[in-house]
Amino acid sequence: MNTLTGGKKAILGFQHLLAMFGATVLVPILTGMDTSVALLSAGLGTLIFHLVTGRKVPVFLGSSFAFIGALAMTLSQYGIGAVKGGVIGAGLVYIIMAIIIQLAGAEKVRSFFPPIVTGPVIIVIGLRLSPVALSMAGYSFDGATSMGHVDAESIIVASVVILTMVAISIFAKGFFKLVPILISVIVGYVTAALMGMVDTTGIMDAAWLGMAGVSWETVTTLPEFNISAITAIAPIAMVIFIEHFGDITTNGAVVGKDFFKDPGVHRTMLGDGLATVIAGFLGGPANTTYSENTGVLAVTKVYDPSVLRLAAIFAVILSMIGKFGALINSIPTAVMGGVSIILFGMIASVGVRTMVEAQLDFAHSRNLIISSLILVTGIAIDNIFVWGTLSLSGLAIAAFLGIVLNKLLPSDI
Repeated sequence: MNTLTGGKKAILGFQHLLAMFGATVLVPILTGMDTSVALLSAGLGTLIFHLVTGRKVPVFLGSSFAFIGALAMTLSQYGIGAVKGGVIGAGLVYIIMAIIIQLAGAEKVRSFFPPIVTGPVIIVIGLRLSPVALSMAGYSFDGATSMGHVDAESIIVASVVILTMVAISIFAKGFFKLVPILISVIVGYVTAALMGMVDTTGIMDAAWLGMAGVSWETVTTLPEFNISAITAIAPIAMVIFIEHFGDITTNGAVVGKDFFKDPGVHRTMLGDGLATVIAGFLGGPANTTYSENTGVLAVTKVYDPSVLRLAAIFAVILSMIGKFGALINSIPTAVMGGVSIILFGMIASVGVRTMVEAQLDFAHSRNLIISSLILVTGIAIDNIFVWGTLSLSGLAIAAFLGIVLNKLLPSDI
């Protein structure tokens, strides 16, 4: 890791940029917000996170999916100013929770997250994302007919990407072995172009420099602290509190370091909070740590946080360069679907590794019960609306259930 040159780090950073791009811009697309501002918020938010955490945690922050419903509703009813106020409120909730964690102590917090809880939760994080990866790769399921459907062209492109990534990861030597994702995206892009699946119209029409007028209008609009908007958006931060723990645990398991202890989970939560406050002032979605980039870490085994900071700088630059953004936008969904299948599978595999390394004995009914309930509820439950736009994800429910059972069930069963 220390022998990487600046040029190699830049390529690895661009690889991380590719991994986060699709999900980060999907949130503003689904909510009606601005994609360039979302990229700017993600990049600046990641840099702030690294500053707060002492530049020790190799994490990228991007747009959070948990806020989609509330953001879309607030934007349509009250406008971007009210959305800004709500997202700032969510960031403040993060910050308050960080203070509570610091006061309680990291060891007390850690006692709620032993391997029997974190292992299955990490598996759930990966497997919950797997339908998204398959959908991007060209597979869809029709609930009305209970039939699966495949888009042959998309499946071909995704398969080329997967085979390329596998071949590079196993057979490549030297630096090429570190960039299987970037190489597979290039190969997939060329394959898709030869099949007529790449639309370059957006690249030709885009300006070289500068944000579009609507982006600047979003950035310059002042926040409005509308009570309805704040109560719709801010409480969601309490729901994804557990998901943050899962993401930081997963990242630490991949890297092989204890980020709960150093720099401390209170600092990672504070980093999320400050990044979300900045996103709120700019007009971007709330930020969260990204599993996609943790998957890249697992594939490349390059854990240098400075690579993630380069990716953040690239995101900021990308938000200001119209042609470059259009080029990334032109990458067919099937290409990123092939990449995502490997990345999300890697995350689930890290959960298995966590339990194996902890030498958990599944002859004990206690371990079987806790892991079984986490896996079933976490994968089977989508989202449950509890009040207004506030919903609980299956992951949050599963993690909470695992935490409670770990504390209640006796250790000798």
